[in-house]
Amino acid sequence: MKVIIKPTGKLTGRVQLPGDKSISHRLAMLGAIANGTTGIENFAVSQDCHSTLACLRLLGIEAIREGDHRVTIHGKGLRGLQPSVKTLDAGNSGSTIRMLAGILAGQRFTTRISGDESLQKRPMKRVIQPLTQMGATIEAREANYPPLTITGGKLRPILYSLPVASAQVKSAVLLAGLYTEGETTVVEPVPTRNHTELALQEFGAEVGFDRNEMTLKGGQTLHAIQAVVPGDVSSAAFLIAGATLVPGSDLILEAVGLNPGRRGMVDLLLQMGASIEVVNERLLGVEQVGDLRVRSTQLRGGKVFGERIPQVIDEIPILAVLATQTEEGMEIRDASELRIKESDRISTIVQNLRAMGAFVEEFEDGMAIQGRQSLRGATIQTCSDHRIAMAFAIAGLLAKGQTIINGAECAAVSFPGFFETLERVMC
Repeated sequence: MKVIIKPTGKLTGRVQLPGDKSISHRLAMLGAIANGTTGIENFAVSQDCHSTLACLRLLGIEAIREGDHRVTIHGKGLRGLQPSVKTLDAGNSGSTIRMLAGILAGQRFTTRISGDESLQKRPMKRVIQPLTQMGATIEAREANYPPLTITGGKLRPILYSLPVASAQVKSAVLLAGLYTEGETTVVEPVPTRNHTELALQEFGAEVGFDRNEMTLKGGQTLHAIQAVVPGDVSSAAFLIAGATLVPGSDLILEAVGLNPGRRGMVDLLLQMGASIEVVNERLLGVEQVGDLRVRSTQLRGGKVFGERIPQVIDEIPILAVLATQTEEGMEIRDASELRIKESDRISTIVQNLRAMGAFVEEFEDGMAIQGRQSLRGATIQTCSDHRIAMAFAIAGLLAKGQTIINGAECAAVSFPGFFETLERVMC
């Protein structure tokens, strides 16, 4: 699918964002292994979260969608999952395959799980290694890539220091830790999003965690909950950028998740001079939310590296677009993780920015982007990467002439209706 983007006068109005997919994944998985019926309001409508529900159904869980935004999960407890005669299909979702691997590692049966062509190119060794240490047997193509064949059983607790910060790997180890007879501890090099720890607590588990160390005792019983998912701050990032960059914009984004581990882009833009006002801040269950009022302004730019990278890793495509309009430009380093996302995001960002006439220097672990640049309309290759599609749609609002987004349908992986939402707030 091709979408044509043309420059706009301003972005205005109010937007209710889709449910946070990171939280939706975790609530669905924990609901499946909890006792009782879990209800989840504002469950993400993304393709990724559909993949998680489909996998759970193949494992014998009744997961019912009620309307567009409510899901009911009839949990069967830690040992209630059933073997699937079919290969589980995680689609394009790294969250699904990596986190569900932690649960599958504790089952007394063998499961095969794979995904689409893109997912089959993404490395899984980082989750295979700790789960193997815990006692699971996992076979993978070239010992690294999907499909994975996971033979679970009795697991042993471990103390695992993550070599690379990853909330997905941390979550997989903690979920596997539920199936041990002792305490499993995960140590992170830098803090990552803590949705799994918070959700485990909401389901009744005791989890000890400080800044970068989490401990979970195995064998704890989880109990069903009623939950509401905050608006997805990663989806909000594209509209925040658009309203910041397009002169005259004044946009309100409602009930956005503001978990300290996820609001990294908001904090970064505020430091750079963005006009983002957080109002009506409150707790939604165990997660912080607030309404964001975003008005156009000039950003300074600067350097993004080190501990900040895990906090903004998903937002780097749109940060790169923002960088072209800043006063100082932006240098992004320590982000080699982007090479193994849905696309090689460093290469894809650089190629598309250059196609729009921007000057960008590419590094193995990031890029340097000059500020105060004029963009021209171009044909954008998304490489089936949802964040590339949405980031360069925002770039198209700023460019001279029209911008064509090839493969725009991939935006539905995380933000179904993104282009319709964008059109609705354009004036």
